[in-house]
Amino acid sequence: MQRMLLGAMIGATLVAGMPVSAQDTDRSALMTAHRGGKLTLLAPGFDGSIDPQIAYDELTWQIHAVVYDQLLTFQKADGDASNVVVPDLAEALPEVSDDGRTLTFKLRRGIRFSNGAEVTTADVRASFERMFKVASPTSDKFYTGIVGADACVAERASCSLEKGIEIDPASNTVTFHLVAPDAEFLSKVAMFHASIVPADTPPTDQGVVPPLGTGPYMITQYDPATGLTAVRNPEFKEWSAEAQPDGYVDEIQYTFGLDSNSALNAVLNDQADWMFHRVPTERLGEISASYSDRAHIHNEVSYWLAPMNTTIPPFNDVRVRQALAYAVDRAALVNQYGGPNLATPICQHLPVGIPGHVDFCDYTVNPGTSWSGPDMDRARALIAEAGVAGQKVTVFGDDRHNVRENALYLQSLLTELGFDAEVKILSDSLYWNYINNTENKVQMSVHRWMLDYPEPGNFIGALFTCANIREASSSNVNISGFCDPTLEQMIADANTETLKDRAAGAAAWAKIDRYVTENAPAVPLYQPKILDVFSSRVGGAPIAFSGLASVTLSSLWVQ
Repeated sequence: MQRMLLGAMIGATLVAGMPVSAQDTDRSALMTAHRGGKLTLLAPGFDGSIDPQIAYDELTWQIHAVVYDQLLTFQKADGDASNVVVPDLAEALPEVSDDGRTLTFKLRRGIRFSNGAEVTTADVRASFERMFKVASPTSDKFYTGIVGADACVAERASCSLEKGIEIDPASNTVTFHLVAPDAEFLSKVAMFHASIVPADTPPTDQGVVPPLGTGPYMITQYDPATGLTAVRNPEFKEWSAEAQPDGYVDEIQYTFGLDSNSALNAVLNDQADWMFHRVPTERLGEISASYSDRAHIHNEVSYWLAPMNTTIPPFNDVRVRQALAYAVDRAALVNQYGGPNLATPICQHLPVGIPGHVDFCDYTVNPGTSWSGPDMDRARALIAEAGVAGQKVTVFGDDRHNVRENALYLQSLLTELGFDAEVKILSDSLYWNYINNTENKVQMSVHRWMLDYPEPGNFIGALFTCANIREASSSNVNISGFCDPTLEQMIADANTETLKDRAAGAAAWAKIDRYVTENAPAVPLYQPKILDVFSSRVGGAPIAFSGLASVTLSSLWVQ
């Protein structure tokens, strides 16, 4: 009952609640009226390094969004508009050669790092080389299409991209040479790991010492155990409101370490302005009843799924994988997560918000555009046909509440379907590396996939292609081990289509989504939403960035 009330009450306040009112939309007037003050934020803690080319989590990216810039970025807007690539340090989108392998960017003049040094073309090339030198988590996933990048992967310390990134200081241009056309390269350039830092930044992980940036704020203090402080960058002058808007507040203060209930109490009591923590499920009714005017729900471009190892029994049989897809009660999992206002059942691998997403659900009792209920009869028939009843299956989860509960549910479902099922719960710190490593022969696990950038290849291409199978490595992203020549060709064709016409490319990806879903290397479970709660003194438009959960800090002011 409380969960239904939450949606009714919060949904009614979003139009007139946190977003800027129709009577007060002139941004310069807003800046005059609301500039200044300190935004006080809470989080469990950062994962460690603050280095923009190392850090790989949404909380760190939230602060990086207002400290660092890339040649391109994603538009600071809400909804689908946040997936649009716009010029940032570059004056415009690049000029692209007819064969799609050469992209030339014109760098803006007059943009300075927080120490006063002007951004140069040399900084751009050095920053891309530095990604390989520091072994950025995505360097060998997204940027090996640059000419010379393969050698950088092999010998990181001596990485040189002189042939792949040509710079001309006189014309202030940077020209990328690609091995092959890449329909998603602009989105990759807009990713946070492609942040531009000074050329003399040491080629090692800077840990708690943040490299210089160009955004409206600069980090002055950071301790992974206690907190982070960012203040205005004195060298910043807004060059593009859609790419990097000036912020309202003078200071951003993060404090780490509180649990979710304590953090929520602090926000509700106006002792803090926002918390990164997920609102505890048992307190949703309280928020809806008493604080709905201070709440905002974001769609998150991510999804929860249960990868199945397609290389070993019993999931090397597509019928068994399809049986699980039919049998999963997605409504139960949604309720477990917090209810239909905080998550939506999903039957496919391209979530809402990604080009190529077209609603469909075949794995349900009444196939159509949405999930209607589990089809246990169909699931049992497929299990009987495959002759696998009684086989042992181990489901892995970690000790976070949601993951553990999902894993326990899958264990009970497998048992109901006739398997000898058990569950193994690992610590959060060990879980990801364990389930990724092929040597551990994980049969089934619970997984959440968030976008690095809003393109279909960052979901299906990342999770289910042959190139992302890395034997005996914790960086193996393709946990299911699914490697299908037909899929590989379909993706290659879709990329070609996208380069010619993005709408045609999206249609091709929609067909790919159906093909992968039919082969069921993983069971899609649900797509989450994020409930943000603010103090009573916060105003502005709490937009998400690039489909991520975190709000854009430069869009908020304090009274």
